[in-house]
Amino acid sequence: MTKAAFLARLLKTISAAGIFALVALPALAQNIDCGECHEDVAFSSTAHPDAVCQDCHTNVTSEHDTKDLAPLTDEESCAECHRAIARATNRSAHQGEAGCNDCHGAPHEIHLVSEFASAVSPVNQIKSCGACHTEPEGLVEGYLASEHGKALLLSGLGDAPSCNDCHDSHRIVEVDDKRAPMSHEHSPEMCGECHSILLNTWADGSAHGLAWQEGKDGPVCITCHSAHTIQDPKVGDTRLQFPETCGECHKEYSTTFRDSFHGQATDLGFETGAICSDCHTPHQNLPASESASSVHPANLAETCGNCHENPSASFVSFNPHSDPTSPAEEKAVYFVWLFMIILLISVFGIFGIHDILWLQRSIVGKLRGEFNTTPYKDPRYIRRFSKVHMGVHAVVIVTFLLLALTGLPLKFHGAPWAQTMVDLFGGIEVARVIHRLAAIGTFGYALFHLAELFFRGFILGEKGMLWGPHALVPQPKDIKDLIAYVRYFVYLGPRPAGDRWTYWEKFDYMAVFWGIMIIGMSGLMLWFPGFFTSFLPGWTLNAAHVVHSDEALLAVGFIFMFHFFHAPLRVETLPMDIVMFTGKMPIERFIEERPLEYERLVETGQLDDYIVEGPTAREIRRAYAFGAVGLITGITMAVIIIWTFLAD
Repeated sequence: MTKAAFLARLLKTISAAGIFALVALPALAQNIDCGECHEDVAFSSTAHPDAVCQDCHTNVTSEHDTKDLAPLTDEESCAECHRAIARATNRSAHQGEAGCNDCHGAPHEIHLVSEFASAVSPVNQIKSCGACHTEPEGLVEGYLASEHGKALLLSGLGDAPSCNDCHDSHRIVEVDDKRAPMSHEHSPEMCGECHSILLNTWADGSAHGLAWQEGKDGPVCITCHSAHTIQDPKVGDTRLQFPETCGECHKEYSTTFRDSFHGQATDLGFETGAICSDCHTPHQNLPASESASSVHPANLAETCGNCHENPSASFVSFNPHSDPTSPAEEKAVYFVWLFMIILLISVFGIFGIHDILWLQRSIVGKLRGEFNTTPYKDPRYIRRFSKVHMGVHAVVIVTFLLLALTGLPLKFHGAPWAQTMVDLFGGIEVARVIHRLAAIGTFGYALFHLAELFFRGFILGEKGMLWGPHALVPQPKDIKDLIAYVRYFVYLGPRPAGDRWTYWEKFDYMAVFWGIMIIGMSGLMLWFPGFFTSFLPGWTLNAAHVVHSDEALLAVGFIFMFHFFHAPLRVETLPMDIVMFTGKMPIERFIEERPLEYERLVETGQLDDYIVEGPTAREIRRAYAFGAVGLITGITMAVIIIWTFLAD
């Protein structure tokens, strides 16, 4: 180093030391002097490293009596240096409520705002602001669980939004004040400071944004995304909340959406099901009349194609907000709904009256001793059903119960028990799989039974399958039997003699065929909408949904109330008729209930061919156990359905 450079550095050092001696040392000396009395005060403020005691304690003289000294307020002390901030605070919602030190911490420990240790650093703001803002309950907790809170505290993103990013720092006003950044007028701009691309898209390309620009009342960012509890809109739980959020303004469309198969599934937690924003887009939602709208007829193929591969013109004509009860919409769907309502009322009304009359007559007969109540003496049994028929009936029971348990929650998706029932199966995703497997099982036993009938009729040449006493096809005699039984129910005639099949058994049997055909076909249309709309109009999907829903209700109600009474729970056979599960009936009971068939077997010499040994104790236990599970499940479901209707 040259001599000249050395001398220059020496002079610079001496000058700096001189300045320190003139400025810092007197200040330090003053702090040291105060410390002689205030030993318990530790000054560690990094925000005021050069401050001395009297910079803040301006009312303190070199010699003072603390007894007569009134303490200065935060504003009086801080305003000496921070005049502009003090003016802003005095016009804020904090005026008279919170002082400088309430937010920035103890006066001797104030840190720079940029420092992590500062009481108003982004991380510490949550604690500082939350100390006073305890209402509404859960405000701070909601923020901590939000995307903003998780980004700040868990991900360590220091620039993630904290309290003053949305509410300002010193010019804080009430959130319902038009000047507030969180107000309806300003919240989009506030959110747009971080989400600028979304703001531009929303403001210029959506009906909501255009309304906001025109100063109209309508949804803005915090309307849909909340304020403190903002969650990722792509996450399942958050997605499922949007139909309810949109429904706060669009109540009519929300109702029709909830009753559609999209809405029913999402109502029960189907996270990948279509919701409002999937079809209408979240930030570019426009009326269907606008050519740029995602739901404009010209754009529906692309919109629906996001979920459904290569949708046809018929497919996209499907109405996701169909109201089948309105004749002003698709008349065909309305008439389908009307037919199903008439069918429901007719079946439940007719059989309700029929079975009430039957029940009271059976109770009276039981009290009169008209039915045998003593153990049968004859040890012989009649084979009533083959093992094949018993097996098919067991499959019918299992598949039907599974279809009911996984399908009815969709029908009553708004009921408090619906979600619980779906959760018992592991959630809606698993329940959908089980429902479809049970549907396959239903088609399986139906095809098996048809194949059996074909084999017996056309291969073996069995006679009387479509006509006569062995046929399950309704015949004129069944009408006579119905009239005779009604007379018996009202005490105008004797109990009619039974044959191989009664009229109610034939109705139950034919109802299964009707149900499988109607419920099965409509269910397939909902399962494979793309295939069926390749040759059917889109409104048929709306009609299929009505048919599938109402026919399923008819089937469940009929089986769980009327069929249960007709077969296993008749008063005459209580506690339970297990013939269908053992395939065998005591011959004495057979003679009592079906004397016409008994006489025919005797006359033709076939009686001995039907005589079998009675069921074993194990078979009886198994029959009661299996039957009890089915009955308890069915009766419970019937009670729940009735209770749901009454609750509405």
